[in-house]
Amino acid sequence: MFEVARLAGVSHQTVSRVINNSKDVSPATRVKVQQAIRKLGYRPSNSARALASSRSRTIGLVAGGVSLFGPVSSITAIETVARSHGLFMSVMMVDESTCTLAGFQELCGTFLEQNVDAFIFLTPTDTMFQAACQVEVSQPRVIVTSTHGITSVEEALSHRRGDGRIALTGIDQWGAVQRLARLLVSRGHRRVLYMAGPSQWRDAATRLASWKVACARCRIRTAVVHARSWEAGESYTLMNHLIDQRGMSGTSMPSAVVTANDNQAVGVARSLQEHGIRIPSDISLVGFDDVPTVDNMFPPLATVRPRFEDLGVATMRQVLALLHQGQPVDFPVTHHGVGLIQADVIQRRSLGYAVKRL
Repeated sequence: MFEVARLAGVSHQTVSRVINNSKDVSPATRVKVQQAIRKLGYRPSNSARALASSRSRTIGLVAGGVSLFGPVSSITAIETVARSHGLFMSVMMVDESTCTLAGFQELCGTFLEQNVDAFIFLTPTDTMFQAACQVEVSQPRVIVTSTHGITSVEEALSHRRGDGRIALTGIDQWGAVQRLARLLVSRGHRRVLYMAGPSQWRDAATRLASWKVACARCRIRTAVVHARSWEAGESYTLMNHLIDQRGMSGTSMPSAVVTANDNQAVGVARSLQEHGIRIPSDISLVGFDDVPTVDNMFPPLATVRPRFEDLGVATMRQVLALLHQGQPVDFPVTHHGVGLIQADVIQRRSLGYAVKRL
């Protein structure tokens, strides 16, 4: 840095301001410093900057559910915002099905050795959420989660009441399911099958809890099929069994099927089509997540589109606010202490009007 300063004819403090994108440098001086940096091939040392400022400019991110579209989309947005603020992301991916508090603490210990400035925890399951709330770290943390699960937000954070170093973000899945139920009723659907996701996932728990409340309010008669995974193969098998069972008993089919994610909807669609049941002429189908390609299914799949990228941006902005580098996000909805980003109901051709009977 001192060599750059000598070549540019400025102080080393001015070089530091240019490197850190400070506005307190004239355009002409900035150009001189940047030219000297290029000529000398100078690169700032993050280790040296960390020693000088007691900040590593690194954020530790522990993420579960990374095989799914939503978490990956949010992580991409988080990294983009971090980079735009001159911050580095250090990411560790966790098997959400086997995560334990001890394992979670060990991962965070690795991050502590890197002297990270803050943590982000993407916690799709109850086990991961509890670990993210209980892990002992002094740095600020932002937990990405859903509002409902086996463990409530209030219960998980009961020992940290008033801790201003913790923020929670998520998607307003509850509100989206309520709007979806009202849309179904407006299309004449009063008997709807709901395929729930794996119970240990907080997304699945939130969507199911909201669905039950919505059905009671809208007077929808519903049956719930509980899946153990998010996979299309399982939903295909479950739907085959249900169709065969109702065929043998003479029970009529519902007018619509709602699944807890789009993968499940793909399996249901295959089962219906193999049984000669037309979508949406005979039965309507709605998914959740709006993953790429479902708009090109036949027919295109009606679904709920969570704004995963907006969630990632808001999460990183919350981190910056906790680090006193910005203002907290003004979320449109806050539920159980979780700041929520909107999800949109996307109407496509798989959602038609109810038919009286198949």
